[in-house]
Amino acid sequence: MAANLIPGKEIAARIQEEVKEKLQELKVRGITPKLVAVQLGDNPASAVYVKAQAKSCEKLGINYSLKQLPAETGEKELISTLQALNADSTVTGIILQLPLPQGIDVRKVQSFISPEKDVEGVNPTNMGWIIYGRPGLAPCTALAVKELIEYTRVDLYGKEVVMVGHSDIVGKPVSMLLVDKFATLAICHIATSQKGNLESHVRRAEILIVAVGKANLIPGNWIKEGAIVIDVGINRVGDKIVGDVEFETAQARASWITPVPGGVGPVTTAILLRNAVLAAGKL
Repeated sequence: MAANLIPGKEIAARIQEEVKEKLQELKVRGITPKLVAVQLGDNPASAVYVKAQAKSCEKLGINYSLKQLPAETGEKELISTLQALNADSTVTGIILQLPLPQGIDVRKVQSFISPEKDVEGVNPTNMGWIIYGRPGLAPCTALAVKELIEYTRVDLYGKEVVMVGHSDIVGKPVSMLLVDKFATLAICHIATSQKGNLESHVRRAEILIVAVGKANLIPGNWIKEGAIVIDVGINRVGDKIVGDVEFETAQARASWITPVPGGVGPVTTAILLRNAVLAAGKL
């Protein structure tokens, strides 16, 4: 029997309605969120995200602007730009578009974004609150994964969760968010694969989350019967967009699975808007 699809677009629409309500509350207080994205150069992938962010913000009435810097901008100049935005009282949220040019320390630069304006939750202070079980402005994709899992109404207590991928914005924060719910976590990465242990971990996962960015990395026949599968990957193969999990075979074995596209992506965008409103309300 085919798995139930976790409806990312439906969940995103619900979050957007909540955002609209919060925006009205802020309006009564005389607050209009202003989100500023900082982009170096004209990276095509980054440009797509900027366009999507602008469209989403415009739809809900959040002011959005793009501060585009030359590709050759140095680390010191970029940090100065972020500090100026931190000091600007009209700016309530800051996004630093990735990737950055070679030679710039991404983690160092992100640490200069004010924690109160850090709508992507990448500042070490905001990351640290996840460890303490008090996530506020946390990474949007990590929060999206949590929302998608919660939609299934699964009891996370003691569940075997396998996280494939250990990035700063997905794998690590997702793991901390779920450990706080007393799930039992295994985090897999390239070393797991090289040792030949990835399959054995995936096969025992009651909840599998994959965020690597490699098309069909996980064969569908590895999926445990009745598992919940959250596929964060977005990969172009020919004229199709596919995830990191071989979807058709996985769907036949799982109880719940996210579609790609239409799963994690819409919810991540909605949570960015929620974070933008949350940040504006705190200033």
